[in-house]
Amino acid sequence: MNLDQVEMFLVYVENKYTQVYMKQNQVRAVFIMALVVFGAGVISCVHNTDDEEENKEQTTVGEEIQVKVTSSTELAKEIAIGWNLGNTLDATGGSGVNSETSWGQPRTTKAMIDGIKSAGFKTIRLPVSWHNHIDDTSIYTINAEWLSRVKEVVDWAYQDGLYIILNTHHDNAGNASEVVSGSALYHPTSAAYSESSKFLKSVWTQIASEFNNEYDEHLIFEVLNEPRLTGTNFEWWFNDSSSVCQEGAKVLKSLEQDCLDAIRATGGNNASRYVLIPALSANPDAALSDCFALPSDSADDRLIVSVHSYRPYTFAMYDASNIDTTFDSADEKSLKSDFEKLYNKFTKNGVGVVIGETSATNKGNLEERVKWAKYFFGTAYEYGMPSIIWDNGAYTASTTGGEQHGYYNRSAQTWYFPTMIDAAMSAVGITSGKLTASN
Repeated sequence: MNLDQVEMFLVYVENKYTQVYMKQNQVRAVFIMALVVFGAGVISCVHNTDDEEENKEQTTVGEEIQVKVTSSTELAKEIAIGWNLGNTLDATGGSGVNSETSWGQPRTTKAMIDGIKSAGFKTIRLPVSWHNHIDDTSIYTINAEWLSRVKEVVDWAYQDGLYIILNTHHDNAGNASEVVSGSALYHPTSAAYSESSKFLKSVWTQIASEFNNEYDEHLIFEVLNEPRLTGTNFEWWFNDSSSVCQEGAKVLKSLEQDCLDAIRATGGNNASRYVLIPALSANPDAALSDCFALPSDSADDRLIVSVHSYRPYTFAMYDASNIDTTFDSADEKSLKSDFEKLYNKFTKNGVGVVIGETSATNKGNLEERVKWAKYFFGTAYEYGMPSIIWDNGAYTASTTGGEQHGYYNRSAQTWYFPTMIDAAMSAVGITSGKLTASN
């Protein structure tokens, strides 16, 4: 630690303790203690060659130690394992704040968020739709009541010490003409770029302004969810030799640059806030393509690649042509190959990766799903990638269709498949907390 860092620390301590109404003589006492501790620290740090420790700034405040994560790969490790509040704030039925329950999930409560924390999760991802909460489509003004409701849920998670990933979700238009006609949506094509950019810049300026200085690195922005080429043959699949995919990737990079610039322009903590960046449809194959590149950033090492992985597909999702209910060694090999490729392109080169959504649909094969959870979460984490389980509330078994990705009984704060959750947590080195089984 050099003298400039010591000076910055002392200023931080003064501001921190003044904010909590300490008396002036107490502030002086803290300063004296800080000088003694850090005077020795400056000397001892000259000999510190531990790279992992150098990636963290630790400051003592009273008896608490606050750790400020200073690299995208380190933040990925801290995120560890998470849970998605799916089909809720991202739901698009109904109107106003009542849309939160339009897809069948209960209204979110503080008790629900506390239950995620007590279960042992380190992170919560909050998918949020914005296009259906715009008051003025000429300048894309977000409804104040909706923004306040989102803030309420964010604050509950923040108070619990969880990492929070806040995004824009389901704001993807069905085609370019929808955007051109003035709908509050975006589409990653050249024809829709201008209006898409206007919408996204406006929305992210408002979100970033609402969530700024009172939130530290525990709040993470994700500029887009699964930016898809809807209306084409490549909505979910990526082919880097396709001109459609090439154009989409190019336009997407420009849109994500616009989102990032809007966030950074709000200043304050947002000038260096961590931001997740997905490739087309958040597909790992798209992220691994040479067509994908992160936007330019005024902040150093604050961008993280976001991918989704419901893999192996025939096991993790429903496929009528192959009702696959067994997780075997071939599946393990396939997953490991995915993780290795992502690691070699990104993590190995100092760029963090987060698997923002994953799950294995319930086909009445719990034992196999437990095996999947242990391998998926554990192996991804070994490669430096945390995984966040998708939860849409649909938990009953089905081999005839549907996506059954329910895990948490939000009303009772209990778990439909506690052995599966425990397997995932144990695989990343976390002892699960309260995992009461649902009746």
